[in-house]
Amino acid sequence: MTIKDALRTSWKGVTHSKVRSLLTMLGIIIGVSSVVLLMSLGASAQDLIIGQIQSIGSNLVFVIPGASKSGKFSSPASSQGIVIKTLVKSDVDALRRESSINAVAPEVRGQAKVVYEGNDLTATFEAVDEQFFKVRDFKLGKGRLIERDDVNSFERVVVIGGELATTLFGSRDPLGKSIRIKDATFRIVGVLDPMGVGTFGVDQDNLMLLPLSVGQKQLLGVDYYNSINITASPAYDMAYVKSRVTSILRDEHRITNPDKDDFTVRTQEDAVALLGNITGILTAFLTAIASISLVVGGIGIMNIMLVTVTERTKEIGLRKALGATDRDIMTQFLFEALSLTLIGGAIGIIFGAMLVGGTYLVLVYVVKMSWTFTLPASALILSVAVSTVTGIAFGLYPARKAARKNPIDALRYE
Repeated sequence: MTIKDALRTSWKGVTHSKVRSLLTMLGIIIGVSSVVLLMSLGASAQDLIIGQIQSIGSNLVFVIPGASKSGKFSSPASSQGIVIKTLVKSDVDALRRESSINAVAPEVRGQAKVVYEGNDLTATFEAVDEQFFKVRDFKLGKGRLIERDDVNSFERVVVIGGELATTLFGSRDPLGKSIRIKDATFRIVGVLDPMGVGTFGVDQDNLMLLPLSVGQKQLLGVDYYNSINITASPAYDMAYVKSRVTSILRDEHRITNPDKDDFTVRTQEDAVALLGNITGILTAFLTAIASISLVVGGIGIMNIMLVTVTERTKEIGLRKALGATDRDIMTQFLFEALSLTLIGGAIGIIFGAMLVGGTYLVLVYVVKMSWTFTLPASALILSVAVSTVTGIAFGLYPARKAARKNPIDALRYE
């Protein structure tokens, strides 16, 4: 039997009972579309996160309290919610004396209840100094930003995000108005332009920016920093700046053994690699879960093919009586199973692409996220490969069973 004859015969077998063939392919269609959708969402999420990090500048260095002991992609304890107090003012002063550094911006973060007249909600605040705005590209809508005099004189002023301003004041101008944050009264001096969700998932439109001294001493009662953000001078290589930051902090903390570091220094490249690694692992995990439905679909195909072999026993006997070999019979039924999986895979890819497009439209036009339409070639290649392997793996047993039938017994089968 030639390949052309096998394809023609298998196509007749698939189309002989269209409804049963469609129901048989359903598991493959669902599995392939799930794989395509999840791999696309993973790739799009990775592009979104990495794009946010890259958008804040390529010359950034981040210092986080606590050391990463277990490898390049491990997280310091402070990022896991553990309070570490190793970053202090003397560290910032020392870093600001370094010639390879343009700006050093320490910050502390927290959440507090915000009240204005009858409106109240809980919002995130960041306490910063004037250099913070040299590091982070915050767009001011109106008013002014936090200044050095605000920090030095413990001024209770605040710059708020655009959405927070709308929630508290509606259409009224918030500039000059007073709000209560925790138990203290703050005067609004600025409103930020809409910026959406920023780096590490921070909703910048509901953010409050306070003077560093006020946030540290009056709201939180601490003398340490949650992080230090640094911009490197363009005249220096990022690797050199990172090594200088590390060396300065070790000197300040009197650390002679690198294994005893109580801080973590990362560049933007490190952050991109870390988050890319995390999203990649998550995507692989979700894809593996979705692939289980492909196995279920393959089992369904095997069951239907076994039933088909039984139903067509007389046909098998007649073909063998007319000279068909075991190999011809095996090829015929194997091609039928393969046709079911490949057709189901093709439909699954189309359906999955439609789901990806629908998700994109919802996230961009309804949720208003900066989402990208990503349909990675790896998802399509993987879907075709898995469909092919599934068809061969689960079609082989029914095909061999058909090929081994005795022609005399097959012709007598009722």
